[in-house]
Amino acid sequence: MTTLLSSSISPLFILALIIAVCIHCGATGEDRKVYIVYMGALPENQNLLTSQHLSILEEVLEESKIIGARVYSNTKTSKSARDLLGHGTHTASTVAGNLVSDVGFYGLAQGNARGGVPSARIAVYKVCGDDGDCSNYGILAAFDDAIADGVDIISISIGGSGATPFDSDSIAIGAFHAMEKGILTSQSAGNDGPSKQTTASVAPWLLSVAASSTDRHIISKVSLGDGTVLQGNTINSFILNGTTHPLLYGKEVTKTCSEDGARRCDFGCLDSSLVKGKIILCDDNFEGIPSDSPHALGTIISTPFVYDYSTISPLAATQLSSEDGLRVKSYWNSTKNPQANILKSEAVNDLSAPTVVSFSSRGPNPITQDILKPDITAPGVEILAAYSPVIPPSSPSDDSDTRSVKYSILSGTSMSCPHATGAAAYVKSFHPDWSASAIKSALMTTARSMNATTNPDAEFAYGAGHIDPVKAVRPGLVYVALKDDYIKFLCNIGWSASRIRIISGDNNTCPESSKGASIDLNYPSMAVNLPPSSNAFAINFPRRVTNVGSANSTYKASFISDSKINISVKPEVLSFTSLHEEKSFVVTVSGNGVPQGSMASASLVWSDGTHTVTSPIVVYSMIFL
Repeated sequence: MTTLLSSSISPLFILALIIAVCIHCGATGEDRKVYIVYMGALPENQNLLTSQHLSILEEVLEESKIIGARVYSNTKTSKSARDLLGHGTHTASTVAGNLVSDVGFYGLAQGNARGGVPSARIAVYKVCGDDGDCSNYGILAAFDDAIADGVDIISISIGGSGATPFDSDSIAIGAFHAMEKGILTSQSAGNDGPSKQTTASVAPWLLSVAASSTDRHIISKVSLGDGTVLQGNTINSFILNGTTHPLLYGKEVTKTCSEDGARRCDFGCLDSSLVKGKIILCDDNFEGIPSDSPHALGTIISTPFVYDYSTISPLAATQLSSEDGLRVKSYWNSTKNPQANILKSEAVNDLSAPTVVSFSSRGPNPITQDILKPDITAPGVEILAAYSPVIPPSSPSDDSDTRSVKYSILSGTSMSCPHATGAAAYVKSFHPDWSASAIKSALMTTARSMNATTNPDAEFAYGAGHIDPVKAVRPGLVYVALKDDYIKFLCNIGWSASRIRIISGDNNTCPESSKGASIDLNYPSMAVNLPPSSNAFAINFPRRVTNVGSANSTYKASFISDSKINISVKPEVLSFTSLHEEKSFVVTVSGNGVPQGSMASASLVWSDGTHTVTSPIVVYSMIFL
């Protein structure tokens, strides 16, 4: 399995290649901890925090917060636990960074910042090389060590380029053993969206986290000599001297490339002597900011893709839609001395947020089609957090970028994953005895509903919805699944005892007397893939919930339903007389067939008037490749 980091995105590269795992946290004055497995920001001697690599930690990750570091990768570039990519510092500070005042990226996103659980502690388990490749051996060893160290939560911001069977997935195997010890593993869903069936985090004992936007969106504007102002998506920290500058088209500034290559500003095409002091228009560019344009004053990129996120540029730049790119080209073509200016980026209010970003990997789950993935979504777009000062902030990194920053803005499910980790640690601090599945259930069943109109992939994009840590502390009811439940699940999907042992590491076997289905797993969401047909169907989802709200409480069921399906539940009322009491029920979903490629979604809602416990229900028909 090729395992890569699920970090910041650019049109061509997945950047900031790194891993993370989180651990032991608590709520009160006790010495509890959160450990994170990531490409850490520690020198070889974990007791010395004086390296240049660690300057950022003086503010957000103080010495007492980082309690250990291990290195597992055997590559030549990975003998140190130092963060040479920025990704580990960014994800770690998102989970557990201390409160810092008046920070930003060259004035962008300026304000106060802190991690999800500032009181948490961190230990580092470096399993990836500085080239972004991650060792399966290292991942498994890191899980073993983290479990032995007494961790509470594991947050891992890496994944493959697609889903892998559980017994071939080192993260799924390690997370199973963590789950067995009551440790929840939070994993980034992947950055291969918006295509369906792309999520790489699919094991039911993992919390799989998609990425969504916040109400702050960073834009970069370009003004043309005729007064036209166009808005693009780039994080541009540069202010150009003067109000206008010569505008040239890529095909004008090459001596070596074809006209097509030159107008796209393909690598190696720009002639440094011709672009110096000029703003260059690059047409139909799929690769983003040209990495060989350091002599240009700035670049205007016209792209056929409409990006819903911005990345950091190594020079003044903006990325426009093809339509706006044509407007720039028309102006250039009709003007004797075309001029332009690229303005420093600014933050605008995104009224549509939160929406799942285009790069976030989508379901449905290609390995176990009746387990809805991703599970949840969290902020993962243009996230400001701590950064390693030894790596340029531009994305992708460029040798011409000599900037060194303590805080940077990244996008990716690597960024949303530590948000979910922080939320899980927050819940754990209130409920230190809860199982991994109970914490996961609390996060899922209290998530904010999202708009399927602005998120057309619906639950395949956002799972149960957008994370709400405050509500998750008091979920009312939780869906609990323990090791035996997952073993039974593997039996129900047809696994042999030998395959199960690869996951469990023990001698579990499947009982001959009981044979169920994958939908029988006590999961907080419900999903089923049906063959395309116009025939009537009826599917039963058995579930059980544990009361963690009020001792004496009565929950009544209601539904938010799709007209294409019918839903019922028996019983419709659950009455509890004590805490930790369990009640079982069966949800029946029926209808008259599901056309190929379509889906119908609904929600089951249990409420006692104080708590609202929501579970998404998805019925779909899709052929898996």
